[in-house]
Amino acid sequence: MTTNSQIAAPIALTEAAAARVSTFLGKDGGRALFVDVRRTGCSGWAYDLDIAKREATEDEHVFMTGGIEMIVTPRALSMMEGTIIDFVKDGLVEEFRFKNPNVAAECGCGESFTIAEPSAQTATKTD
Repeated sequence: MTTNSQIAAPIALTEAAAARVSTFLGKDGGRALFVDVRRTGCSGWAYDLDIAKREATEDEHVFMTGGIEMIVTPRALSMMEGTIIDFVKDGLVEEFRFKNPNVAAECGCGESFTIAEPSAQTATKTD
């Protein structure tokens, strides 16, 4: 387990998102927000948030953001570094929204996203 509580979290919660997660933690008796990604949809990946009731494993990362402990899988961290998670209410719709600087494309319905290939992100121009 990597604990990075002394540095800025690479995935952050807005005040609204932290308040919503805090409500879920109180209701479900959880200890942290678990963050992962899973294969799905037409673009390939979807965010996977859950309430963790267990300690982080050795390969997971632990961060504090907005007073909330967050357990993040290595796969999610590699795709979500720099992401801000917000919680919004728009009419009858209440949802978490992700501002992820690593996203190259999203499907039309917003269900899934694609990350640019690492080689494309680090490619340099040679003449």
